[in-house]
Amino acid sequence: MKKTSVSRKLLSQVLSVYFILTFIVTVGQIAVEYFNAKEHIEGELKTLQKTFSGSLTRAIWELNSQQAVTIAEGLLAIPMVEGIIVRDENGQTITELGKQIKSSEIEIHYGTEGASLEENNSGLFGYTFPLIFEFSGRATQVGDVTLISSSDVIISRIEVGLYVLILNAFIKTTFLLMLFLRSFRLMLSEPLRTISEQIESFDIERLQNSKIDYEYEDENEIKVLTDAYNDLIDRLDIYNNKLDAAQKELLEANHKLDEQNLLLEQEVAKKTANLSHALLDLENQKQELEQSRNELRDEIDIRRRAEELLINKQRELERSLRELKQAQGQLVESEKMASLGGLVAGIAHDVNTPVGIAVTASSFLNEQVETLKRQFNEKTLSPKHLDKFLLEAHESNHLISSNLKRASDLINSFKQVAVDQTSNAIRTIELKSYISDIIKSLQPNLKQSNHTFHIECPEHIHMRCPAGAISQIFTNLIMNSVIHGFENKEQGKVMIKIEERSGGMLKMVYEDNGKGVSNEVLAQLFDPFFTTRRESGGSGLGTHITYNLVKQTLGGTIKAYSELGQGLKFEIEIPVNTKID
Repeated sequence: MKKTSVSRKLLSQVLSVYFILTFIVTVGQIAVEYFNAKEHIEGELKTLQKTFSGSLTRAIWELNSQQAVTIAEGLLAIPMVEGIIVRDENGQTITELGKQIKSSEIEIHYGTEGASLEENNSGLFGYTFPLIFEFSGRATQVGDVTLISSSDVIISRIEVGLYVLILNAFIKTTFLLMLFLRSFRLMLSEPLRTISEQIESFDIERLQNSKIDYEYEDENEIKVLTDAYNDLIDRLDIYNNKLDAAQKELLEANHKLDEQNLLLEQEVAKKTANLSHALLDLENQKQELEQSRNELRDEIDIRRRAEELLINKQRELERSLRELKQAQGQLVESEKMASLGGLVAGIAHDVNTPVGIAVTASSFLNEQVETLKRQFNEKTLSPKHLDKFLLEAHESNHLISSNLKRASDLINSFKQVAVDQTSNAIRTIELKSYISDIIKSLQPNLKQSNHTFHIECPEHIHMRCPAGAISQIFTNLIMNSVIHGFENKEQGKVMIKIEERSGGMLKMVYEDNGKGVSNEVLAQLFDPFFTTRRESGGSGLGTHITYNLVKQTLGGTIKAYSELGQGLKFEIEIPVNTKID
């Protein structure tokens, strides 16, 4: 049998643990250096946002792609920047330079803050920040920029530190290895070898001559082991003497045991007869239990078949419920898209009017410029003609500016409301101005009437919520009042009152002075597909969508109150900050 050295095994385990710990610590230090360098580079990438975002934003806003490319090339010249991606507000790539993370995989939504891109399999990482352009008091995202660096840049920065760490670990490991080898040989291997040789000469017949003679003076574990072995030899000698005496006593006990065995055999015969009778009784009871078990098995089979039938019915009901929910979701989306389509058509018609006026004024101004140029060339230009031209030019310029501003205001109001209605993205809104923008976007549907809208809302209320939900709620409520409440009524009034409550809640009261509804209609007001204008093409989903947006999307409550001829009133309570599920 192959011998295994305890000292060698112990030394190998100690050194293995030390090597592993040294390796882990070294790798940990390298990782710390790596991530510190990476964090520093990411900080430098974020610093570049403040330096270049303004010029890039201006270039993209002015559609100057060549200037954007030139700025991107300048950024790429920075050593830590190994790649750059510039995209417009639609996610279309303007330029891609250097090493790349696939731009098709970059899909980020943010406000004014950027976002770090995690390191991928190719060792690339980066930082993406939006390009925000402020115009007419509004902040608009015109695109985004992704600055890309790589692990090669990090390694080049920490290369010298890595060599120092590895050399330090190698020197310490070599020194400790030599120290352990010498100490184990002097303090463990040599004493154990001496003791082993003496133990191998053990003779059971001469126990006192088999004791160990330990030559070392140290009072250590080996000395304790030697003393214990010698004590064992002494005790073994004593036990041998006692064993001889015990053998004599055992012979006498065996003789008495034979006599007891005869008595036990007679007793066993009597017990066996009694046991046979008991076995017959158990056999009868076993047959009765088997009969009961068969009856119970039949009953279980009947119940199992009934359970399978119930499970099949339940699955059919669940499938029908899923199909019903899917159909309902499609109808809700169709209703939202129809509402957005009407909004687009109305805005397009209203924008055409000021744009047409601006085009007409611009054409007239061009004709007057040509006339002035001709008179100047023919030297027939008089002060009277010049004064007339200046007056007409001033009026035309004023007409163009005012109508273009009107068109811009319409487009800006429509743009954010339309985007919100097709998105569930959470963002911060100033509530009063946002509701005003919603009403502006609905003006094409309201301009044929003289309805008035009054908003009572503190200026400081800011909500962080899915803005599309707020837009859809007030759009549905206003159009419900216009179509149903103000039917055959030229001058309707709508009051929107908003106040803050404790616990971060808002109370919204929407009230019109329309014709109201009966108690029967009020009880079914939020039911899906319930409408009083089925013959006019109503879908019955407007108030149902509003109810779901308040309850599920915003986590609030909504109640309706009405009487015939007394108008319709909605009370809504929602949190200021919507909880993200």
